[in-house]
Amino acid sequence: MAFARQCTPLTELSLPFQRHRFLAPQFYQAFFLSKHGVRRISTRICNHRTPPSFVLRKSQPKTREFRLFNFKSVELDQFVTSDDEDEMSEGFFEAIEELERMTREPSDILEEMNDRLSSRELQLVLVYFSQEGRDSWCALEVFEWLKKENKVDNETMELMVSIMCSWVRKLIEGEGDVGDVVDLLVDMDCVGLKPGFSMIEKVISMYWEMEKKEGAIGFVKEVLRRGISYEDEDGEGQKGGPTGYLAWKMMVDGNYREAIKLVIDLRESGLKPEIYSYLIAMTAIVKELNEFAKALRKLKGFARSGLIAEIDTENVELIEKYQSDLLADGLRLSNWAIQEGSSSLYGLVHERLLAMYICAGRGREAERQLWEMKLAGKEADGDLYDIVLAICASQKEGSAISRLLTRIEVSSSLRRRKTLSWLLRGYIKGGHISDAAETVVKMLDLGLHPEYLDRAAVLQELRKRIQQPGNIETYLNLCKRLYNASLVGPCLLYLYIKKYKLWVIKML
Repeated sequence: MAFARQCTPLTELSLPFQRHRFLAPQFYQAFFLSKHGVRRISTRICNHRTPPSFVLRKSQPKTREFRLFNFKSVELDQFVTSDDEDEMSEGFFEAIEELERMTREPSDILEEMNDRLSSRELQLVLVYFSQEGRDSWCALEVFEWLKKENKVDNETMELMVSIMCSWVRKLIEGEGDVGDVVDLLVDMDCVGLKPGFSMIEKVISMYWEMEKKEGAIGFVKEVLRRGISYEDEDGEGQKGGPTGYLAWKMMVDGNYREAIKLVIDLRESGLKPEIYSYLIAMTAIVKELNEFAKALRKLKGFARSGLIAEIDTENVELIEKYQSDLLADGLRLSNWAIQEGSSSLYGLVHERLLAMYICAGRGREAERQLWEMKLAGKEADGDLYDIVLAICASQKEGSAISRLLTRIEVSSSLRRRKTLSWLLRGYIKGGHISDAAETVVKMLDLGLHPEYLDRAAVLQELRKRIQQPGNIETYLNLCKRLYNASLVGPCLLYLYIKKYKLWVIKML
């Protein structure tokens, strides 16, 4: 995570007696002391009514003991131990007192006492100033000094990250303003705190886990308003960001329409979501169209079985409008992605447009996206070509079918059979039985045997329509070809000529 604004070192901002007193939210902590020093700082946030009691083995003045331990604090997932067998040194207590007086810069105090403080004692200084009622801004200044002195190891980094996460969580739990949360992240970046994960994503996750959706949206808006940049990349080399991450969280929960609306509303409100969020929103449209198509198929199945009434014209228009609105949103998002992104994104954009048109059953538009993907250098999978071919066949898009079938000329026998099977099923679904019969014959000419269910479906449909003009010849020809290929047994054809009251029975 990187921040666009330039960070001024905290030491330049914090003059004696003028330091901004940033007080951490209320937390609780338990220190466990023994002859080996502080053994553990617990990690769970507790809600004790009274501060826990502490045992201090080293004899110290009462005031010092009270100042160090009689407080409520942050509980962290860290183990903090001293470097040797003794308790905390006198220098540790003096450092705490000097830092609390605020008469000098923290960096000057720590520089002066550097040789007297162990790495564990420096960590405890961080913990001390993260407590409620202490000057928590000082914890950031101490960490900044440690960073500049190259004294931040992995354990210290994890400790400070835990402190920051606890502060953020408490701000969110306490209905804190999103601006305060963003300010805290900016301060974190200014002092050089670099966790091994995105703090922006962490904050969004915290809002989401606490079921504060509006807070998460407000936080993302504030991040975009301040122009805070985001440099993490996903597996495809595309830059992610807060908008895309929040949209993805919505999508995982099945709130596809909310994810789409989030990205579009942010873009139209004058903010600038990251380009990758457009692709996330387009993916949400694909999923919404897919779920919508499943529901529509189920509805039609209920209508065919007589459980519900047939879908009337008004409802058909509403269905088509809903689908068209989703496709329009997808086109808008794709245009923004192409306008604002580089050419390396074009293939991903057309891939999602292809999926959208497939889910919507738009054959001609889907075929166009196949060629657009090819031009962008992203070849679609062969199965996608077959699916689009089937959609075009169901809609009898002759020119599109011809273009898509040119691929089988250089395909293997197995691939060719698969492609022609998709073509056959598309014709069957669209009710184009004569074309389906021609496809079966074409497959037989190429030495390819159609699936049993496919050829049975064609014969059954032809038998239903045998009295329609031209269907007798088609049926007889198909039966002969299937018999010659040993795919059906001998057939009897019954024909009744009403004018002459004559029955004709012929063995095929």
